[in-house]
Formats: sequence, C-alpha cells, structure tokens
Amino acid sequence: MCFQTGKWEWKFEDKLINIYYEEHEQDTSENVKNILMIPTISDVSTVEEWRVVAKDIVGRTGELGYRPTIVDWPGLGYSDRPSLNYNADVMESFLVQLVNSPNSPVANTDDELVIVGGGHAATIAVRAAGKGLIRPSAVAAVAPTWAGPLPIVFGRGSDMETRYGLLRGTLRAPAIGWMMYNVLVSNEKSIQSQYKSHVYANPENVTPDIIESRYELTKRKGARYVPAAFLTGLLDPVQSREEFLQLFAKMDGDVPVLIVSTLNAPKRSKAEMETLKAAKGVTKFVEVPGALLPQEEYPLAVAEELYSFLQESFSARR
Repeated sequence: MCFQTGKWEWKFEDKLINIYYEEHEQDTSENVKNILMIPTISDVSTVEEWRVVAKDIVGRTGELGYRPTIVDWPGLGYSDRPSLNYNADVMESFLVQLVNSPNSPVANTDDELVIVGGGHAATIAVRAAGKGLIRPSAVAAVAPTWAGPLPIVFGRGSDMETRYGLLRGTLRAPAIGWMMYNVLVSNEKSIQSQYKSHVYANPENVTPDIIESRYELTKRKGARYVPAAFLTGLLDPVQSREEFLQLFAKMDGDVPVLIVSTLNAPKRSKAEMETLKAAKGVTKFVEVPGALLPQEEYPLAVAEELYSFLQESFSARR
C-alpha cells in the first residue's frame, strides 16, 4: 500500500494558494477507480477524518481497485489560509478547478471520478454537479448538511443576518479578531465541548489526541477566516430545505448518489438528512452509527457502505 502527500497550486484572484492533499493507493492494481475525498467543512476541518476510510478501501481486494485522494479545502486543514472573502461560491469554484484542471492531483481520471464528501462539502459537490460544472461518475454524501451553526440555531431573519455580519467582521479584524476567535473556537475546552456534544455520537470516543490535533489546526496562520464565514452561514450552499432537495433531484438518472445518514446526528441536522431518504435523485440511503463526523468516529462502518456502493455503481456501468 502506497501513501504520499503533496501540494497543488490553486489560482484564485491572481493568488497562488497551496492546497494540501494525500494519495492512498495499492502497490499493484490494474483496474483502478479514482476517489476524491473532501473533508467536512467546519472550524477544524482536516484530511485526517478520511484517512482510516481511505486505508480500509485501498486494503480491500477485488476485481476493482480504488485510489482515494483526500484534499484539504483552501483556508482549512493543512492548506494555505489566505484572507479571501470565503463563501459557498468560492468553495465551489475551488472544487470545480480541482476536478477539471489538467495538473490537479485527480486529473486524467477518464470520467471515472467518484466524489465523497461530508457535511457541507457533499452538498457543494452535488450543487456543482447539478450545474454541469463537474461530472463525477458517482457521489457519496456522508452526513450531508447545508446550514451553518448559527443559522441552523437562530435562523436567517434580517436582524440575525446583521448580527452575523458584525460577528464575521469582528472575527476577520486584526487583533480583536484573534481574541474573539480564541474565545469561540481556538481553545481546547471549546473544541472538546463541540466534539462531545454533537460532532461525535459517543463522548468517550473523543480522545485527547483528537482534541490536540484539532487545536493545533486553529493556531495556523489565517485560521480564523473560513470559520468566520462558516459559523455565520456564508458557506451554506443553499438557503432552504426545498433548495437542498432540488440539488439532489438534479442528479436523478444521471449520477448515482449515496446518502450516509447517522443514527445520532443533532436533531435539526438529522431532520435534513431524513428528508433525503426517499428523495428524487438519491440512489441509495443508508444509516450508520455516529453524529456529524461518522467517517472519523466509525470509519469502518462508513467504509463498508462506501465500498458496497462503489461496487454496485461500477458493476451497473459495465
């Protein structure tokens, strides 16, 4: 089994931004299908959440082999974190360029690229595919979401949007922005509280190593810019459940779609996942243990469902 890391340069607004990625591959495999794994967008998003899933899938033997490439979003994980005006369109533009650029780590995949994403990442991928900007051979949406933390709790009234704007501006500001970020995000107690309350299903699975790893990510240069957008809803790919369902309906008859829901997702997020159970455009709906990050908390359960879906999808195309 081979494993390597790399950096890909994404050009955006005349800036070159280093994007971190990891490739997992079998030592010898002839009939290989490529998988792009994109992390759940969050305050502490990282390629680490997909590593065990990638290794499990690569380690399986069968007629088909798989080559997962895990890519960190700009402004998150181990990628560069420039001060961009991050929103859902910027993230979608990044994903489109990543998939279509001839020099990207997932280039030359001969229309056989499967996209696997968690949370907002999955929904952004489906949105781009529905517009025809990317043409994946299949999509797996793991615990898909569309509303950021504050909008899902407090809504999107004009008064709240004004408050979100003020908070966003404060978080992005020099000096005071870091102070606010340290209070809301960049401290171990806050990270531990989030993971134990709703990111993981079982608080006992939240280890000190996980908290330390995520805390270190919040100390990277420029770490506060994407969270400022994510917390306040700027990274939300849609504004309503109806729009959410319409995105998946556009996949109907064109792109196979797997939905991996979770048994213990927070109530409001769970309700959105449940609406996809019999939705148009959804090929297969399954449920696994976990909350908002099942691919890290219960990676083998997610890998099993993903592998089964991959086998079914590619077998149907022969």
